[in-house]
Amino acid sequence: MDKSLWQDFRESDFFYAFKRSPVALVSFAVVCILVLSAVFAPLIAPTNPFDPASLNLMNGFTPPLEPNAFTGDAFLMGTDDQGRDVFSTILYGMRISLFVGASAVLFAMVLGITLGLVSGYFGGWTETIIMRVADVQLTFPSILVAMLIFGIAKGFTPVEYRDQMAIWVLILAIGLSDWVQFARVVRGATLVEKSKDYVAAARLIGRSPWAIMLKHILPNALSPVLVIATISLALAIIAEATLSFLGVGAPPTQPSLGTLIRIGQGFLFSGEWWILFFPACTLLALALSVNLLGDWLRDALNPRLR
Repeated sequence: MDKSLWQDFRESDFFYAFKRSPVALVSFAVVCILVLSAVFAPLIAPTNPFDPASLNLMNGFTPPLEPNAFTGDAFLMGTDDQGRDVFSTILYGMRISLFVGASAVLFAMVLGITLGLVSGYFGGWTETIIMRVADVQLTFPSILVAMLIFGIAKGFTPVEYRDQMAIWVLILAIGLSDWVQFARVVRGATLVEKSKDYVAAARLIGRSPWAIMLKHILPNALSPVLVIATISLALAIIAEATLSFLGVGAPPTQPSLGTLIRIGQGFLFSGEWWILFFPACTLLALALSVNLLGDWLRDALNPRLR
C-alpha cells in the first residue's frame, strides 16, 4: 500500500473509531485467527481427517488431552467415533463453512446489486416485476427458500455427480435466498442518485446507462452494501451449518462445521460431549464475531452517528 494512502487511512475517522472500539478490535482479532487457521489448516492440523489412510479406529472416542487406552495417543480436543482428531476436523470443516458462506454472499451481492441497479434506474415494469418477486420471497423464511432451491437443484443434478456438486448447489441455494436485501438497498440508493445533477450530466455527454449505473451510481451505494455483506456472511455461515445439520448440506466426505455438529449431536448423551462441544463453540465464535464486526461497521459508516 502506498505510504500516503496508509497515512490517510490511519488519520481517518474510520480507523480512529476502530481503535476506540473494544468490540471491533476483539471481533476482528477472532475473525482473523479463525480465518487464518482455516486457510493454513494443512500446516496447522496434526492430521488430515479426510484421508482414510491416516485414521486409526482404535483412537475412537478419545477424550481431550487424555491418552488413548489402546494406542496411548493424546489429542487436544479428543477424537470422534472414527478416530479423527476433532481439532483437525474443525480446521478443515471451517474451510468449507467459510468458503460456502463467502461464495454465497458474493453471489447474492452481485445478483442483488445488478437487479437493484436495473430496477431503480429503469423503473417501470422492470422495477415492478423485480420488486414483486423480492416481496414474495421475503414472505418466506430464508432457510426454507434455501432448502427448496437446494432440493430442486439437487434433483436436476445427475446422481453420480451429486456429492461433487453438493457444495456448489449449497452456494447457489444460500445465494438465491439472500439477494433481496442487497437489491432493495441498491434500488433505494439508485432512486436517490439518478435524480442528481452528476447523473444528468453523464447522460448529456452520452454515457451509456450501464456506465452510469456502474461508474457513477454504484460507488455511492457501496457503504450500506458492505455493511449488509458483512452481516450476511455470518447469516450465510449459520444457514450453511443449519442445512448441513439437517443433512441437506455438505456431503459426509466434505463435512463442514454443521455436519460435525450433526455427527456430535448423536453422541452427546452417551458421554462423548467433546465431539459436539468444540465444533459448536467454533461456529458460535465465528458467527458472533463476524456479526459484531458487521454491527460496528454499520455504526461506523453511518454519518448520523459520527
